[in-house]
Amino acid sequence: MKSLSYPYWVRHLKIFLTGTALTLNVFMTSSNEVWAQSKSQTIKQQIQTLQQSTQRWIQINLSDQRLTAWEGGKPVYAIIVSTGKKSTPTRTGVFQIQSKHKSARMQGRDYDIPDVPFTMYYSGNYAIHGAYWHRRFGTPVSHGCVNVAPNHAKWLFKWASIGTPVVVHR
Repeated sequence: MKSLSYPYWVRHLKIFLTGTALTLNVFMTSSNEVWAQSKSQTIKQQIQTLQQSTQRWIQINLSDQRLTAWEGGKPVYAIIVSTGKKSTPTRTGVFQIQSKHKSARMQGRDYDIPDVPFTMYYSGNYAIHGAYWHRRFGTPVSHGCVNVAPNHAKWLFKWASIGTPVVVHR
């Protein structure tokens, strides 16, 4: 399947209506389908929309610390992850993979981790990435990112592309 590259303004089209802050994100798939979402929709509705499509997407359930890779309504990969602890929670919402890096350096006020494998940023500094420095998957221990065992991160990295929707919910 050929990956298409669209200009930034097409992938992140924002429409602001007078007196409202309605945001419309438009996602182009490799088959030139358009998938649109409104922030006023509930996450549940967005999941239903994705499950009725043939699009690849990632679901992260914070309550059970599970990540599921989907192709439309068919789950194709499910793993246990570690998301943000209470003091540094993982944001909920619907996002998209913004950039992919085979290796990245992650730095914060109280951490500096080199060579973080298979990093996929989906919202600012929030990412799905491999974590070689702990084995506490299933427990919220991160600074907000979604920690995945390196072998699982590699699979996700190869499977997902820029623009793949990421749904994070409780």
